[in-house]
Amino acid sequence: MPILELHHLRKYFATQKAVEDISLTIERGQIFGLLGPNGAGKTTLIRMITGIFYPDQGEIIFDGKRFDPLNDIADIGYMPEERGLYKKMKIGEQTLYLAQLKGLKKADAMKKIKEWFIKFDMYSWWNKKVEDLSKGMSQKLQFVTTVLHEPKLIILDEPFSGLDPVNTNLIKDEIYNLAQKGATIIFSTHRMEQVEEICDHIVLVNKGEKILDGTVNQVKQDFKENLFSVGVERIPAGLNSNMPFEVVSNKEQSLVVRIKDGNRPNDVLQYLLQQGAAIRSFNEMLPSLNDIFIRLVEGTPTSRQFQNVNA
Repeated sequence: MPILELHHLRKYFATQKAVEDISLTIERGQIFGLLGPNGAGKTTLIRMITGIFYPDQGEIIFDGKRFDPLNDIADIGYMPEERGLYKKMKIGEQTLYLAQLKGLKKADAMKKIKEWFIKFDMYSWWNKKVEDLSKGMSQKLQFVTTVLHEPKLIILDEPFSGLDPVNTNLIKDEIYNLAQKGATIIFSTHRMEQVEEICDHIVLVNKGEKILDGTVNQVKQDFKENLFSVGVERIPAGLNSNMPFEVVSNKEQSLVVRIKDGNRPNDVLQYLLQQGAAIRSFNEMLPSLNDIFIRLVEGTPTSRQFQNVNA
């Protein structure tokens, strides 16, 4: 049973369409990428999932039943892009207060806080105020307050903003650990390279509508253009129009080729070998999520447009 199902959600503000007929399903234990340019509707969608906004139309199913914000919010952890910490409060007191708001008893909360603070090298910060923290330190604190109560669904909006590479890897490892323990994570970011590395499944929204839905591998396969990079000791001299491919790029000891319709990678290799090429490498060139994102959002023609590759 999926942890979250959205059925035909719509949300309008005056005459502005924020979310228009979005449906999606998020499985348990999944790391799910919610992507889109600024103003695409991501934040409105997240705020409906967390009960901050009510949809004008549609239905949210959480953990097998209709979403009830008052009762279900304890099972959700939300780390918004606009951080929500009390700047004048001491870090230890604030973390304990927020943990108790999420339903933890004081003794259980203190135990978990100490475990997380030690793990993140934060214990010496206990009596510091939030306003005295750097952006990266505040980010670590916000992450801890989001996951401390072990929610079933964790929503992270730009969780790596302001973090150095060491702390980015620290948070990344914890995201993997939480997913392995059964938590489901919605990960929203503009950093496509992080999405490729972390997420199992992605949805791309633009102008309030879903325009892409599928696993990372499926999406990249669906947008591939039969491009291959070929490393050779020398470029064969006998390349001609009868080749099973066209040359896109020809550099010293390196070719980028596009396989013609009706041909296979083996046909390319066989042709090059017949021409006396000494092949060092042969790799398919899949598009990056960043390329696909730009192509879809800007409306650049693609070899194959689609709405849902996981239907």
